[in-house]
Amino acid sequence: MASTSTPLTLPVLPLDDEVVLPGMVVPLDLNDADVRAAVEAAQAAARSQPGKPKVLLVPRIDGTYASTGVLGTVEQVGRLADGDPGALIRGRGRVQIGAGTTGPGAALWVEGTTIDQTVPEPLPGHAAELVKEYKALATAWLRKRGAWQVVDRVQAIDDVSALADNSGYSPFLTTEQKVELLETADPVARLKLATQQLRDHLAEQDVAETIAKDVQEGVDKQQREFLLRRQLEAVRKELRELNGEQEGEESDDYRARVEAADLPEKVREAALKEVDKLERSSDQSPEGSWIRTWLDTVLELPWNERTEDAYDIQGAKAILDAEHAGLEDVKERITEYLAVRKRRSERGLGVVGGRRGGAVLALVGPPGVGKTSLGESVAHAMGRKFVRVALGGVRDEAEIRGHRRTYVGALPGRIVRAIKEAGSMNPVVLLDEIDKVGSDFRGDPAAALLEVLDPAQNHTFRDHYLEVELDLSDVVFLATANVLEAIPEALLDRMELVRLDGYTEDEKVVIARDHLLPRQLERAGLDKDEVTLEESALRKLAGEYTREAGVRTLERSIARLLRKVAAQHELGERKLPFTVTDADLRDLIGRPHHVPESAQDPAERRTAVPGVATGLAVTGAGGDVLYVEASLADPETGAAGLTLTGQLGDVMKESAQIALSFLRSHGAELELPVGDLKDRGVHIHFPAGAVPKDGPSAGITMTTALASLLSGRLVRTDVAMTGEVSLTGRVLPIGGVKQKLLAAHRAGVTTVIIPKRNEADLDDVPAEVLDKLEVHPVTDVRQVLELALSPATNGAAPEVPVAA
Repeated sequence: MASTSTPLTLPVLPLDDEVVLPGMVVPLDLNDADVRAAVEAAQAAARSQPGKPKVLLVPRIDGTYASTGVLGTVEQVGRLADGDPGALIRGRGRVQIGAGTTGPGAALWVEGTTIDQTVPEPLPGHAAELVKEYKALATAWLRKRGAWQVVDRVQAIDDVSALADNSGYSPFLTTEQKVELLETADPVARLKLATQQLRDHLAEQDVAETIAKDVQEGVDKQQREFLLRRQLEAVRKELRELNGEQEGEESDDYRARVEAADLPEKVREAALKEVDKLERSSDQSPEGSWIRTWLDTVLELPWNERTEDAYDIQGAKAILDAEHAGLEDVKERITEYLAVRKRRSERGLGVVGGRRGGAVLALVGPPGVGKTSLGESVAHAMGRKFVRVALGGVRDEAEIRGHRRTYVGALPGRIVRAIKEAGSMNPVVLLDEIDKVGSDFRGDPAAALLEVLDPAQNHTFRDHYLEVELDLSDVVFLATANVLEAIPEALLDRMELVRLDGYTEDEKVVIARDHLLPRQLERAGLDKDEVTLEESALRKLAGEYTREAGVRTLERSIARLLRKVAAQHELGERKLPFTVTDADLRDLIGRPHHVPESAQDPAERRTAVPGVATGLAVTGAGGDVLYVEASLADPETGAAGLTLTGQLGDVMKESAQIALSFLRSHGAELELPVGDLKDRGVHIHFPAGAVPKDGPSAGITMTTALASLLSGRLVRTDVAMTGEVSLTGRVLPIGGVKQKLLAAHRAGVTTVIIPKRNEADLDDVPAEVLDKLEVHPVTDVRQVLELALSPATNGAAPEVPVAA
């Protein structure tokens, strides 16, 4: 290699954090004082020298000048693209900077020596290989950037030094890398350095492209997760710096919401795991939507929200008494519950074994007695939130436990939704119509309720949708049902049973006066001073116009009565105020529908002929009276045997067989003509044949009806009876005594016969009902017949009804 040098004296044009290599043409802003001083000094010196003005372009990094500069010629002075004054300078060659000197203008002048090294022709083998490699690498990089015109220019450069200095245009080189190129005097070494820098950059680009491709295709899970997490951290950092303390923008950041929420530890862990899955899933993935919905549900549940119980026992009892008449059993149970809670709270006794002091009550009774409305009153008295869950007709087990969240439209179960709706972990939850729950191929919802209603298990209840433990042990569950037998035994065993057997006539009058009448006056648009109902009218409505255990029909009758009065007033037929008496009822709403047997003419009563007895039964609507009719077939027809009609169940059919067998075997003892039972057919009928009937409690009623038929003695009109009969004539205990006595009272019966072993059940019957009834506990059918049958006529032959 040949080397030549020429001494120069040049003004210094400093370049802050920028490097110009020989061969480059750069525009410089003359608004910069240093640039303007150097250009003006060069122009002043050029007036006395031939050629273009010359400057020394020296990189200045952090205030320090490089040891090598570039000789630059001022090609043109004018305006830049933005309108500012500027100069176009071309780099000519390297200059080794020497000592400072003086010169015209305000610029710094230095002495320098040109560095001009040439490579002999032909090029050495290693230099030729470098030239070839650099051009190939530069061409590949330029093609990726789409700079096709520059490719031809690079391919046309044959000079080693010029080819190496062409790297000065590369935007990916740092200032330090460009200074290193500038200070490398040997062209071959400089080209080697430029080639290595370009090779490293292309390798980094290849790695970046490979990573990007792997991310898109999802080939390398670990690499993708690492890159995404780094990107996510960087984005979060930028967002935090951008938003500062503004927390309102973090509503969609589930991780921040979970960390800020007051969640139990296990629930928090499960939620954070789902957040991790959400961060790894793409926006288009359906799993992301499932996770967001699940997280929203978890965050909306009141995990640590609880209402304080109102421990004013007297106040709670007053609320229950004001909102419901009667129902003393339920009121006492709630009062007991609150009293125990109060004592435990005063003595610092809290959670025991993870379980709190919840309660599970089953309110069983006929429709219209106030089971559903009682739940809201209980919540009011306790100071808790109230939520109602309707279970009537529910057949899918997922309605209770929730769906697996992978299903389309998956939702948590009704229990979790009730807790969410209440906004509290200790509400009063009313499970309405629990006896109407069905089962089919989708599962048995009643079986799913076993854990919900078990105080020993429900503190760790798991919903299929949530899949985290939910504490239900502080919830007060009230389940309502009409038919006790329809509730599975295992489920009933988990609940404390409270029976609501219906209201007495006096209770109905109080309910109608204090609750139903004010409500219906408001709905009819009437003031309480405009229409008044006397107590006699309310009593007649309850006794003769309605016959039910509850008060729904009574309320409808009152509503109909008030509508009639309002309509007559608007038509000008009646003036207000108006007082309704019992005599006005027939003109306003028609005749009574339920006239007691005792109020009918003796000849028109059902028991006016032998062979008819009055029994008592329990239906889904409460207690009711049940008539039994018996007749003997004509012996000439030859139709012997027992015929039963009235849509009877198997148990009731067996009771009829037992009653007939007892009379056949003990008829002589009872002085009955049992010979008629051998050759003549016996027909027993229960009226209201469209209503299914079953149970053993009509045994003594059928026996009495057959004895009346055979003896010709009438059954007393004021007597009703219930009890199971055995083959030996024993009267066995039955159920539903309270409901049956209430029904007898409503029907106008004054004497009731019950089994001796049911005598203890009389404690549940209201005192006002017992005062109006003459109750006879018996142990044997003979006692029943003595009480129920009227005395025989003097010497008259019995008239036995004969079936046609």
